[in-house]
Amino acid sequence: MGKRGKSFVLVAAVGVMALVSVACSNNDNSSGSTGPTSSTGGAVTGSLNISGSSTVEPITSLNAEKFQSQNPDVQIAVDGPGTTDGFALFCKGETDISDASRVISDDEKAACASGGVDYIELAIGQDALTVVGNPSNPVDCLSKGDLYALLGPESQGINNWADANTLAKKVGGAGGLPDLALTVVAPGEESGTYSSFIDLVTKGIADTQGVTPDDALRPDYQVSADDNVIIQNAEDTPGGLGFVGYSYAQEAGANVKEFQVDGGSGCVAPSAETVNDNTYPISRLLYIYVSKEALASNPAVKPFVDFYLSDQGIASVTDVKYIALPDATLAASRSTWSAASAA
Repeated sequence: MGKRGKSFVLVAAVGVMALVSVACSNNDNSSGSTGPTSSTGGAVTGSLNISGSSTVEPITSLNAEKFQSQNPDVQIAVDGPGTTDGFALFCKGETDISDASRVISDDEKAACASGGVDYIELAIGQDALTVVGNPSNPVDCLSKGDLYALLGPESQGINNWADANTLAKKVGGAGGLPDLALTVVAPGEESGTYSSFIDLVTKGIADTQGVTPDDALRPDYQVSADDNVIIQNAEDTPGGLGFVGYSYAQEAGANVKEFQVDGGSGCVAPSAETVNDNTYPISRLLYIYVSKEALASNPAVKPFVDFYLSDQGIASVTDVKYIALPDATLAASRSTWSAASAA
């Protein structure tokens, strides 16, 4: 498989015109609206510093490439250490835009207020949080109870899938997990994907079980901020288990198994269709957060976000194999941005 580069990208203008052409001819937004003006005619100069979610990073990196192909005098740094780490920088005023795979938390809101950072929250795409394993694994579907037994805060010391069966059945899981050595590689606390998985899968069960803290996973797995490492474990290890954004699983293709998830209404595979009809139980929105101070002081911010929300920019969501927003949600983001950027 072709793995994506991670961590730090300084976007260059060379050789990206083809990307722009592809995006223009492959627009999956069906709203018919072009949103904010998408062409700046090369007039933009300056620099942008963007950090945050590794899930959102491929979308923002592609948009940075497209934008800079039209504005070669702009330098754009895109970094993907994780949503939580990204907000830590953003709330200290160190970045212009923060990519996020979850909404900003109350603690982060307080940190931004303390740092004098006000912001604009913009939904830009959807994600099917995807549980991945090895294609040879005989299991095709995992219930939330099964996932809790394999990955939750009561799972410490479980090193074989079958050893999770007792706990799985206790918390309402299907059980029937195979006799297979368990190797977990997954995001850590720096990641919005980590927080999303807890909120969508394990927290409710932990609360019912009376487990504290209820906002953590098992402490004895291999943490990786690099989604490619998580995918590699699933590819190479028969009992590998992890979870990533949908795009990374799709990029891996047949090299990994995308487990169906049973949230109580039967087994459902991750897909654009199941996210849009609300049957996939662990889907989420993806965001960018724009600093109002940066919008006022950095002349590159408005044209870049204008581009990001234009038809050409929003097509990057599906270009990198995430899921387009519903028309009404995209229209709301565009309206929010139009009002905020005109102020």
